[in-house]
Amino acid sequence: MPRAQCIVIRDERVLMVQHRHQGQEWWCLPGGGTEAGETPAQAAVRELVEECHVEGALVRETARWWYKDGSATYTYLVEIGNQEPRLGADPEFAEGEQVLSDVRWMRLREIPERDRCFLWAAGLLGVEDYDKEVETWGDDASYPRAIP
Repeated sequence: MPRAQCIVIRDERVLMVQHRHQGQEWWCLPGGGTEAGETPAQAAVRELVEECHVEGALVRETARWWYKDGSATYTYLVEIGNQEPRLGADPEFAEGEQVLSDVRWMRLREIPERDRCFLWAAGLLGVEDYDKEVETWGDDASYPRAIP
């Protein structure tokens, strides 16, 4: 089943959703699996409503990537105007198992490095001004942990 997700930008911030499940915690773009008869674009907009309580208008696809198992993730740049997101729910989980714990506008520097790397695969570099952000980072090599 393909996954579909949204990049929503406002004031140099990315709309992110925090997940907590089985002792793990991570930030990701609003999104989830497609339903029967649904295109990835339709799924992305539906997931935005479910997880963030906002309606979105598709601007364009930013990325499409495949996993070894043949499944794919589709990412879309989406505009929501002046709507204010608020935490929704993931209907794939029962109420007591809810995995969504926060929704927030975040600057890149606020997003953990592990979670930020997925934004590049999602096509964030193709969104206006984010290529300029990366150019300010300098030339030093870095890695989040020591390599033996």
